[in-house]
Amino acid sequence: MASRGTTETSKLKQNLEEQLDRLMQQLQDLEECREELDADEYEETKKETLEQLSEFNDSLKKIMSGDMTLVDELSGMQLAIQAAISQAFKTPEVIRMFAKKQPRQLRTRLAEMDRDLMVGKLARDLYTQQKVEILTALRKLGEKLTGDDEMFLSANAGTALSQFERVSTDLGEEWQCSHWSFSLGVVENVPPGLAMSLLLDNI
Repeated sequence: MASRGTTETSKLKQNLEEQLDRLMQQLQDLEECREELDADEYEETKKETLEQLSEFNDSLKKIMSGDMTLVDELSGMQLAIQAAISQAFKTPEVIRMFAKKQPRQLRTRLAEMDRDLMVGKLARDLYTQQKVEILTALRKLGEKLTGDDEMFLSANAGTALSQFERVSTDLGEEWQCSHWSFSLGVVENVPPGLAMSLLLDNI
């Protein structure tokens, strides 16, 4: 039974990651085609994609409710989606790596950006934006930052990022409360196995 639960969780996580990948690809394609669209068309398309992300986030909350295994597995994904919805993060590739809990890939991306900045392939403002996103993602994933990185974050964090920090802190408290309630056996939701089966049937 435990093995079946592990398999179902793995399949569920894969399906969710594929769905998130599709939404991130939509955002990436939109940014790449931005020059070909008029302002209204760009904003409307982006708004629709963010609404889809918001709906996905709502579904994710329901899926995670009462199932501590899924909270542990999917908490990073929920934070990444919230970062995208709040516009704290604007780089689809960074959001994707954050959602999949890939700190090594994030650090590799940062090293590539450092090189691109030095040779003039990356504008300073874009470098700053993406570096802030990567450092924030690394910190949320429990990675240790250097003193210089912490100073860079403090100096360049904007309003959207500050709002995301507050939201992510609230989410962390929600997860802790869920763990506490679950351990006392007072969670009154659909049984996790049944909820997972229903979701897998509808993805």
